[in-house]
Amino acid sequence: MKSETSESRIAVVAAIVGNVAIAAVKFVAAALTGSSAMLSEAIHSVVDTGNGSLLLLGIRQSARPADKSHPFGYGKELYFWTLVVAISIFGIGGGMSILEGIIHLRHPAQLQNPLINYIVLGVSALFEMGSWSVAVRQFRRVKGRRGMIRAIREGKDPSLFTVIFEDTAALFGLFIAFLGVFFGHELGNRYADGAASVAIGCMLAGVALWLATESKGLLVGESAQPEMVESILALVEEDEAVRHAGKALTMHLGPHEVLLNLEVEFVEGLPAEDIHTSIHRMERRIRGRHPEVKRIYIEVEAVARPPRAAVPPPGADDARAAEAEGLATGLQGGAAEAGGLPAGPEGRAEAEPPGGGRRA
Repeated sequence: MKSETSESRIAVVAAIVGNVAIAAVKFVAAALTGSSAMLSEAIHSVVDTGNGSLLLLGIRQSARPADKSHPFGYGKELYFWTLVVAISIFGIGGGMSILEGIIHLRHPAQLQNPLINYIVLGVSALFEMGSWSVAVRQFRRVKGRRGMIRAIREGKDPSLFTVIFEDTAALFGLFIAFLGVFFGHELGNRYADGAASVAIGCMLAGVALWLATESKGLLVGESAQPEMVESILALVEEDEAVRHAGKALTMHLGPHEVLLNLEVEFVEGLPAEDIHTSIHRMERRIRGRHPEVKRIYIEVEAVARPPRAAVPPPGADDARAAEAEGLATGLQGGAAEAGGLPAGPEGRAEAEPPGGGRRA
């Protein structure tokens, strides 16, 4: 995880260095030629430089250890600062570029000395390509076999794909600025430069909205990848003490930190000591396969044995039978006396012989 964080930091630092140099060159070119598109590109580079600094701040803040006020750590700080970057791109980069373009569309002016613009655009493209290649190379190391678009949408480290977004938008912005300068110079169209500035602003606004959407999902709390969840459930059910693995709830607390809440049903009649040992065994297996799972909470659901029928002691059946027979005899004798018939020597009622005499 430290290597992935260092790769993100390398990409961000490379972007900051490139944007500082590019912004200085673009401002000089905009001042010499009066190009609206070039001024928009200079503003874009300044915004990208500030955004890179905010991303570095987020990376450093998110690495702080957990404390009493934040028991789960500060990993989501990076998601917050990425959202701030998206707002910055939308409001400052996109908004000012559109405003500058509208001003030049209302008051168009002819470009002066377009050769300077072409030179600056070429040099800026070289710097941007260098920064973009660094970001893409670092991103490829962590995306695995996934495609670029899928890896960006499923990525949990916004510092990497933010730099890719910004550098890609910068390259497209340079191309749009080139078209504005070219058509304004070759065709003598005074509106082409202002239109290019508006197009650059709209592109930046679109990139900002996409970045804000990705950041919002991470800030609210995204689950781990389905492949990871399936792998965790398979590891749990491999344990000999587990009868069934229930729900696995996951959430990213940071780019490289996952919270796991797991329901586990253990086999019937398992002693508490064996359950405790099994839990530690599962935690070691999960962290061994997925080291980003830092916090694991397991809800134990043991299967209770059905209550056993009471086994009577030896001789209890005979005693119960004798007791029942005595009770029946008493009831019969009581019934005989109530009817005027004396009870016999064994408690059975005897009838009198004819004539009222008793039998010998």
